[in-house]
Amino acid sequence: MASIVRPTVRAQSNIGNSRLVGRIILYVVLTLIAIFFLLPLLWMLVTALKPSAEWLQSNWIPQNPTLDNFNRLFSNDNAPVFSWFINSIGVSVAATLLILALDSLAGYAYARLEFRGRNALFTLMIATLALPGIVFLVPNYLTINNLGWLNSYQGVIAPGLAGVFGVFFLRQFFQSLPKELEEAGRIDGASTWTNFWQIALPLSVPALATLGIITFLASWNDYLWPWLILQDNSKYTLPVGLRSLQGSFTFDYGIIMAGAVIASVPVIILYLLLQRYIIQSVAMTGLKG
Repeated sequence: MASIVRPTVRAQSNIGNSRLVGRIILYVVLTLIAIFFLLPLLWMLVTALKPSAEWLQSNWIPQNPTLDNFNRLFSNDNAPVFSWFINSIGVSVAATLLILALDSLAGYAYARLEFRGRNALFTLMIATLALPGIVFLVPNYLTINNLGWLNSYQGVIAPGLAGVFGVFFLRQFFQSLPKELEEAGRIDGASTWTNFWQIALPLSVPALATLGIITFLASWNDYLWPWLILQDNSKYTLPVGLRSLQGSFTFDYGIIMAGAVIASVPVIILYLLLQRYIIQSVAMTGLKG
């Protein structure tokens, strides 16, 4: 009997050791990947803390760290960085809320409502994802110009509201929800709107958070479209404003990197606050449907 137990114990011990080794290897690989992605952020911060004499040096640690780059950035009368920051926050938040509202309605309709031509219309809409965004640049500009929305924030936000990815993403999530929940609601007399508002939407918080982060980042980092639409210096978003700090023949690395550090702070905070929703959404949604 003892001879039977010993191999079993050894086998379990070997399995436990192999799992431990596999977990250690996994953590090491993930740590290396994290370091790889953090290196640009660290280099940006280090350069922002360097005096001008050290900008092009290869040393990581500044020999004479200084906040002079940040002081020069905020004391520049021709560069209202704080206003640019507020403009970017306003545009990104407004675009995110509007896209979440429109895409959640459209995604639920494609996932749950039965109407003629639904599949054909959805397929046609998804096909537009294969087109590069630059194709829509001139038509969107002409449309915004005809609407009289040049040099306005609605002109910056409006074209992004027609995005297809959010509709597709939320449709996939709504399809993953059990239909029995909504059928139970109908038995209790709930309408389609009630099922959407009180059942489907509260359960879709992880997916909405994920789409919100993606939308916010896209709007926050967008440079080309706001640069085409906005003309007044005071209305610039942060990426457009920071680009204006670069001269035709000179490049002030300190100020540019200081501005980049400021621009990255909201993104990092947003991700740290909502990262658990991203993981939960990916785990629940996948690529089903």
